[in-house]
Amino acid sequence: MKTKSYAGKIKWRKYFTIALTILLMLLFCFPIFMAVLTSLKTQQEISRSIMSLPAALHLENYTEAMERSDFTRSLINSCIVTFPSVALIIVGASMGGYAIARHAASNRAFRCLDKIYLASLMIPFQILMIPIYKMYKTLRLQNSLAGMILILTGTSIAYATFLYVGFVKSIPRELEEAAMIDGCGPYKTFFQIVFPLLKPITATVAALHVMWLWNDFNIALILLQKEEVRTLTVKQYYFFGEHTTDYAVAFAASIVCMLPVLIFFVFCQRYLIEGIASGAVKS
Repeated sequence: MKTKSYAGKIKWRKYFTIALTILLMLLFCFPIFMAVLTSLKTQQEISRSIMSLPAALHLENYTEAMERSDFTRSLINSCIVTFPSVALIIVGASMGGYAIARHAASNRAFRCLDKIYLASLMIPFQILMIPIYKMYKTLRLQNSLAGMILILTGTSIAYATFLYVGFVKSIPRELEEAAMIDGCGPYKTFFQIVFPLLKPITATVAALHVMWLWNDFNIALILLQKEEVRTLTVKQYYFFGEHTTDYAVAFAASIVCMLPVLIFFVFCQRYLIEGIASGAVKS
């Protein structure tokens, strides 16, 4: 009887977990559903009822959104800003994380650097907004995509390094020692032996930062003020006016802006949980 009761409890917990997972999935998908629904309506239908289904699918909202946001140029700007920044973050953070993980125990400078990185994670960007604006204005880096890449890399590299530190600690030192015995220098050892083993955490860092940098709004709004250098997220801001807002076109622009990073995230999702679990938890 006890065995049956225990099996019944396990079965009940299984069903409860499945039901809770479905409920949470619906809860998280509901805003996306509402955005897609709104993007397919006319302004009159939105005014009458937010929850109602559209009488017809108004795909012209997407066409208008792409025209008004200068989609091609904004997409190129977003790609120029996001992907080089992520590449720099991966290279810098992986090398920094490797150095900290291997030398922090015996070198005070690396321990101090590790603490500085961790402390920098606690500084909100709002504190840095005015100094960054003044510095970029003095250096004439405003309205510069290269300047945008530098600031995105600088503000993101600390968290990426934190993830790499934990993951590097799980790699046996014997592999590096064997490579050095075979004649590999420190850089060759890192790039040919260690870095390929960092594939799960590298994919995690890439997926997270592509998503964050692609959706960045605050830095882009402050630094990219000219029309020709604005990214997709900044372009969406101008669909919302002081007195009127075209919600249908605005949501259509949001959906179009979301698709590229969503596709990238789908390809990297199998590494995401593995990388976070193996890296951050072990740190």
